[in-house]
Amino acid sequence: MDVESDDDVIKEYSKDVNVSEYLLDRLKQLEEEYLRLKELYRKLEDEKRFVESERIRYEREVRRLRSEIERLRTPPLLVGVISDVLSDGKIVVKSTTGPKFVVHASQHISDSDLKPGVRVAMNQQTLAVVSVLPPPKDPAVYGFEVEERPKVTYEDIGGLEKQIEEVREAIELPLLKPKLFEEVGIEPPKGVLLYGPPGTGKTLLAKAVANQTNATFIRVVGSEFVQKYIGEGARLVREVFQLAKEKAPSIIFIDEIDAIAAKRTNSDTSGDREVQRTLMQLLAEMDGFDPRGDIKIIGATNRIDILDPAILRPGRFDRIIETPLPDHAGRLSIFKIHTRGLKLDSDVDLQELASMTEGASGADIKAIVTEAGMIAIREDRTRVCMKDFTRAVEKVMKKQSKPIELKGVMFV
Repeated sequence: MDVESDDDVIKEYSKDVNVSEYLLDRLKQLEEEYLRLKELYRKLEDEKRFVESERIRYEREVRRLRSEIERLRTPPLLVGVISDVLSDGKIVVKSTTGPKFVVHASQHISDSDLKPGVRVAMNQQTLAVVSVLPPPKDPAVYGFEVEERPKVTYEDIGGLEKQIEEVREAIELPLLKPKLFEEVGIEPPKGVLLYGPPGTGKTLLAKAVANQTNATFIRVVGSEFVQKYIGEGARLVREVFQLAKEKAPSIIFIDEIDAIAAKRTNSDTSGDREVQRTLMQLLAEMDGFDPRGDIKIIGATNRIDILDPAILRPGRFDRIIETPLPDHAGRLSIFKIHTRGLKLDSDVDLQELASMTEGASGADIKAIVTEAGMIAIREDRTRVCMKDFTRAVEKVMKKQSKPIELKGVMFV
C-alpha cells in the first residue's frame, strides 16, 4: 500500500508540471497575439486617419470644382466708364458698346470709389455696377520696370567724379534724406539731364544710380514713346508716370530723350504732330498741375542742341550735367578700371596709353582693352603686353577717324 501511494503522488506531480508548462506556453502565445493585434489596431487607426484626411481633401476639391463651374457659368460683365454721379446715388455710365445708361451701384462699393472716369463692371442684364475695375495699363509699361539691378557701381565709372557727385546730390540725397531738405526749406531737384558725346558714360551713370538706390527703377528709351496711332504715345507717358507713382519712391530713366523732346516746329505731317503731343504730355507729367511726389527723372541725350526749351527749364530738369570726353587723368582711370581683370606684362604703361588716346571716349577705351586682349588670345598668350595695346589703339582710333563712303558720298 505504501508503494502504490508513492506512485500516485508522482503521477499527480507530473500532471501538475505539464499543466503549468502548458499554461505558461499558452500565456506566452496570448501575449504575442495581443501584441500583434495591438500593432494591427494601431495600423488600422493610422489608415482610418489617412482615409479621413483624404475624404476631407476630396470634399474640398469637389467644392472648389463646383464653385469653379458656377463661376464659369456666370454670365460675363460689361465694362463701362463712369460719366457722372447723380445726387440721388444713381450713376451715369458709358458702356463699351456705345450708349450711356443711368444705373444703380452695389451697396458694397464705397461712394468714394465712384468718380467720373473710373472703369466699372456692370451686370449684363440689369446694367447695375457690381465692382470697380483698376485703371488699364499697357503691358509694355510693366516691362519698363527694372527687376534685376545692374551690377555697375560708381567705382566702375572713371573720369566723371564731379558728375557722379552732382547726380548723387540730385537723385540719391532727396530719396535718402528728405527731411534735410525740409529743414533747410528748399525743394529737392526733380530731374537731371545728362548730355555729352556718345560713349562718355551717361547710361553707365544711370545704371550706377539704379544699383545704389532702393527706389524702383524704370528705364524707357525715348523712341518707345513714339506710337503709330494718335494719342497712344501720350497715354504711354501717362501710364509710365502712373506706374512710378504706384511704386514710389521711383526713378524714371529716359534714354535718348531727344527722340520725343525735339524742338517743336510748324510741321504739317501727322507723325510730327503726334510726337509733339507726346512731348506736351511729358512736359505736363514732369512739372504740371498734379504733384509728382517721390519720382525722380534722369534724361540722357547726345543732342542737347535740338531739345525743346520747355523741357530744359528748371522744374523739369533742375540740373543739366555735361559728360565730356575724358581728359588725361580720366582716360588713365578708365584704363585702370577696364584692366583690373587682365593679366598685364610689366612693360604695359597705362600713363603712355592715356597719352596715346587723346580724344577717345570711355567706350573707345573699353574697346581698346578688349581688342588688346583679343590680340593676345589670337597669338595664344595669357598675358597682354604693351605691343598688343599699341596695335589695339591704332585699330580702334583709326576706325573712329576713318571716313565712310556711301554711294559716292563721303561722310567724315
